[in-house]
Parts: sequence; structure tokens; C-alpha cells
Amino acid sequence: IQRFEQAFAEAHGAPFAVTTSNGTSALHLALWAIGIQKGDEVILPVNTFIATAEAVLLCGAIPIFVDHDEYFQIDVDQVESRITRRTKAIIPVHLYGQIGEMDALKKLADRHGIMILEDAAQSHLSTYNDKPVGSWGSAAGFSFYPGKNLGAYGEGGAVITHDAALAARM
Repeated sequence: IQRFEQAFAEAHGAPFAVTTSNGTSALHLALWAIGIQKGDEVILPVNTFIATAEAVLLCGAIPIFVDHDEYFQIDVDQVESRITRRTKAIIPVHLYGQIGEMDALKKLADRHGIMILEDAAQSHLSTYNDKPVGSWGSAAGFSFYPGKNLGAYGEGGAVITHDAALAARM
């Protein structure tokens, strides 16, 4: 497991990976580790698998949905209008091996002091502007469900991060 975690992290340009039982657990663990708790709001796109919203709900937080853009990625233009004082995180869901407009989303999140957790369950090894998936936010959650881009014999998941304290907490 340690060799896999190291190789998976390195393949995504990250120093740390923590394996989990599945992709839902990866997102839940990452949200918990960054401090998402009851009453917090987390923005995510409407066109995602239930696991993304479920991970938010498992923390006691409230999923706030926005529509997707023409490429089925989170519509960054809609995100800002949904931010409130209770918004603590944004989860862009990278679908079909594609990554949304992360430059714009990162600037928006930084301006408002909001964390980004990437749902990369369908975008293993993808890049956006030569930056690998998982390098735009605090962490990125992956699924190894057999139907995913990188499937396992059964279930599995992982979280990658560049933050040593966050990795240790997970």
C-alpha cells in the first residue's frame, strides 16, 4: 500500500497520497481533514454522482449546487453567486478525463478564502494548463471503482495532497 501511495502521488505531481476504501470515503476523509463541519456550505456541480454530495452530508455540511458549463465541468460564473459567509469549500468534479477552468476557480476561491477539494474520480492523470489534477486545491479525491479510468478489482480510493499536515491528519 505504501509503495502504491507513493507511486500514485508521484504520478500526479503530489508528495502525499492516502488510500481509502472507495471514492466516497476519499472525499469524506478530505472534507473532514480540511475542517468541514455541520452547517458549513460546500459548492458542487449538479451533474455529479451522489457520492460527492454524500461526502458533504456525512460531514453535516450542506451541498450547494450550481450548473455545469458546456463541457460538463462546474460553471465558474455561477459559483460566485452562490457563495455565502457559510461557504467553506468548492468541489469541482472533473468528468470524462477533463478538468474545468481551474485558473478562474482558484482565483475566485482564494479571493473568498474558500478551500478547493477536487473530485477527480474520473480524471486520473489529467492535466489543465500543464498542471496535474489534484494540484489546484487542498486535496483531490479519486475512485478506483472498476468502471473508473483506473479501476481496481473491487473498490478503492485515494486522496492526494501537497500539504504534509493534511496528509498526516488523514
